[in-house]
Amino acid sequence: MSQVSKPERIVVVGAGLAGLRAAEALRELKFEGELVVVGAETRRPYHRPALSKQLLTGELRAADLALRSYVQLDARWRRGTQAMKLDHRRRVVELPGDEEIRYDGLVIATGVQQRHLGGSPRHDPRVHVLRTIDDATALQRTLRTGPPERVVVIGGGFTACEVAATARELGRDVTIVARPKTLLGKVLGTRIGERIGRLHRTHGVDLALGAEVVHWIPQPRGIALHLSNGELLLAGCVVLAVGSTPAVQWLRGSGLTLEDGLLCRPSCHVVGATDVVAAGDVARWPNLRFEAVPRRAEHWLNAAEMGRAAAASLLAGPVDALPFTPLPRFWSEQFGVRLQVAGMPTLGEDTIVLEGRQAKPKIVGHLRNGRLIGVTAWDSPPEMLRWTAELERELLRPTTSNIPKVPTPVERKVRADRLTQLVEWQLSRGERVEAMELAKRN
Repeated sequence: MSQVSKPERIVVVGAGLAGLRAAEALRELKFEGELVVVGAETRRPYHRPALSKQLLTGELRAADLALRSYVQLDARWRRGTQAMKLDHRRRVVELPGDEEIRYDGLVIATGVQQRHLGGSPRHDPRVHVLRTIDDATALQRTLRTGPPERVVVIGGGFTACEVAATARELGRDVTIVARPKTLLGKVLGTRIGERIGRLHRTHGVDLALGAEVVHWIPQPRGIALHLSNGELLLAGCVVLAVGSTPAVQWLRGSGLTLEDGLLCRPSCHVVGATDVVAAGDVARWPNLRFEAVPRRAEHWLNAAEMGRAAAASLLAGPVDALPFTPLPRFWSEQFGVRLQVAGMPTLGEDTIVLEGRQAKPKIVGHLRNGRLIGVTAWDSPPEMLRWTAELERELLRPTTSNIPKVPTPVERKVRADRLTQLVEWQLSRGERVEAMELAKRN
């Protein structure tokens, strides 16, 4: 879309954080036409990270989570309205009852929906998921007034860990059941993952890792869970936290690429459509700060930043739009410990302790081809600020160069660790002279 085309109507499908920030940015950028926001939930946009923490504990109420717009939107809200179909050739979004709404520009920000676990008795009121305020309210009610038997959380990701921590703080017996052998290991690496496991065990959470539920047996007192490791649990409450899937069902048949989300160009423009951008958890795009492989980023801050970037790209048009190249940042709090992450640790091939001890690292660096690509902090906000800045500088450096350069702090740390290991190895073999000479030369 060219700036001179002056669109008359822009439709935002998805009334969460990404959709709200996109709508705000459109008004900030002087879009004066009709703005329509379509959302499946009846509530106004709200703060989702609090669902697994403050809302469950009762520290906050549902009304406290509502997000306020910082600009005058002058938008037409269609809450409680599910988008049914997209015909991007006719520039039409189909709504229930054969209603069609035409657009000159479209922002898709439908996010994700909770993944279901095959064989689980989802109809049982003691089995919960956690995606919406209504989900959290139902889970809170079961935690406070339901059967006294233990809470079983299935999954080993951030939501599972946060729900388990909250339930334990509420005085409930808790067990986490997860297929991986390390909590959050795929995201944060083994060092931090194992430390998170120790944190949960220290606070009384039982861990059944490397296991899954093979039989569900609903009973009057609770739900009996037979695990693959032979363990039998009786749960008064089960929380399914086994991940999410992009909310793209309404886009099937549109001709767009829907493999693990909606495929986009670096500028957030949807591949295969004109005048359409996507933002937030539903979008799969190449973050050229890291690589050219399209990926999704299910983080709160990314939804906000991408919503604004998508709006700017929509008004600028595919030719003039800039690539969206954020530095991902997110955090989690469990038992009063704040975990902070910057970059893309999942792309790392190795890890290194940047600060702290090997057994209790404070800052862990994630490396790819010897280059820093992500940083994880354990309850160390000041140090995290410093290493996030270092990560930004590292990612700005060219990946290949024949020009000699001063080693970065990460490279110096890697070299120092390797040297220490080599010296210790030589000393263990009785090669004291060689070890001392090596240490002096370096």
